[in-house]
Amino acid sequence: LRVQNKKLYLAAFAAVLGPLSFGFVLGYSSPVIPELREIGDPELRLDSNQATWFGSVVTLGAAAGGILGGYLVDKVGRKLSLMLCSLPYVFGYIVIISAQNVWMLYFGRMLTGLASGITSLVVPVYISEISHSKVRGMLGSCVQLMVVTGILGAYVAGITLKWRWLAVLCSFPSCIMLLFMSFMPETPRFLLNQNKRLEAIAALRFLRGPHVDHEWECRQIEASVQKEGINNSEFKNPSIYRPLLIGVALMFFQQVTGINAVMFYAETIFEDANFKDSRMASVVVGSIQVCFTAVAALIIDKTGRKVLLYISGIIMALSTALFGLYFRMVLPNRNNSSNHGVCFTLNSASSGTESSISWLAVVSLGLFVAGFALGWGPVPWLVISEIFPLKARGISSAACVLTNWVMAFLVTKEFHDLIGFLTSYGTFWLFSAFCCINVTFTAFYVPETKGQTLEQIEAYFRRS
Repeated sequence: LRVQNKKLYLAAFAAVLGPLSFGFVLGYSSPVIPELREIGDPELRLDSNQATWFGSVVTLGAAAGGILGGYLVDKVGRKLSLMLCSLPYVFGYIVIISAQNVWMLYFGRMLTGLASGITSLVVPVYISEISHSKVRGMLGSCVQLMVVTGILGAYVAGITLKWRWLAVLCSFPSCIMLLFMSFMPETPRFLLNQNKRLEAIAALRFLRGPHVDHEWECRQIEASVQKEGINNSEFKNPSIYRPLLIGVALMFFQQVTGINAVMFYAETIFEDANFKDSRMASVVVGSIQVCFTAVAALIIDKTGRKVLLYISGIIMALSTALFGLYFRMVLPNRNNSSNHGVCFTLNSASSGTESSISWLAVVSLGLFVAGFALGWGPVPWLVISEIFPLKARGISSAACVLTNWVMAFLVTKEFHDLIGFLTSYGTFWLFSAFCCINVTFTAFYVPETKGQTLEQIEAYFRRS
């Protein structure tokens, strides 16, 4: 068993180097945008609108990557898809390093976003299919853990490295992933779906060790493997469309919690609380994310998925309600005007009011980030890797990833307009309401998958 665990964990580690690369992509813009806004070269200098696009164009690339990943994961397999996605990572950073104008920066970010979209789809599927039920939750949660570790790594490295050298550093994890994955097995489920039984047995022997009944597990997987492709009419089958609707809803609700909006204004909030070094503030936020995502990974196979979603949703609902209260107290009157961003809101407040309750914003931010990292950050990605039947896993996962990234783009780009329509405190109270809806949705529709094999989960949807 010790040998089995070591090799299984080695395969999982090789795969999660992809999410680590993904995290570096997301974290790269935070330390780099301030530098590029003040750079001497006018061809590379970003104005406010260009800075917004530099940060958000990644989400558009990732949405396209989600669609491409859904095709690749079923056509060429989980392992080869992961190896192929390292190429746009590296090439994207090469474009950024050699950039001579803003459009080259956009193109490089788009390529790294494309790779991130493929990664966010393929890695959860690969890990869920190589893991056994007792550790699948922990290993699946390591996907989000490595994402936030990558974000934190980019924040910390960005304190000392210039933007080109930071891009060089960010390209390393994907190169290492390409090397490691070349020695790892394909998933047994995909191999059996391709009628490669001997290779599937060999993969199980690598992942489980020599002293396990590989034939028994192989027969269990074969019983649920349906080798024919999926057609549109099959989406009328509840065993196909129910998990798809649950997965899409989880991705939608994850983004409408307001995570991107809150993180976007984190630096402003810390500055108002007298944290003058905004880069160090970002490191603090990143550290909170890493710590609580690690806690989620350690306890998820004991507590279950739904319990963490409940706790996470309640914490986020309370913290966003406190955010709204903070903005309501800081600007009780001015927020009624038509088009105010949060930055304007904070800076327009009287310094006395602002400083006296700035602790409320910091506490709210800390609670929100901790709550999200504990449940609604890692769990939706884990659940969508578990609930889809094998023959629909590629296309269903692609739909979920596309939903997530499109919503991430909309929330990030349209947040200012939402504030103009609802006011700052109204917007955060709307996020709080969505967090309450998340908890209700979890209670009625999300199945508990703790301790079940993928075949048992698929059978559950067929029965219901």
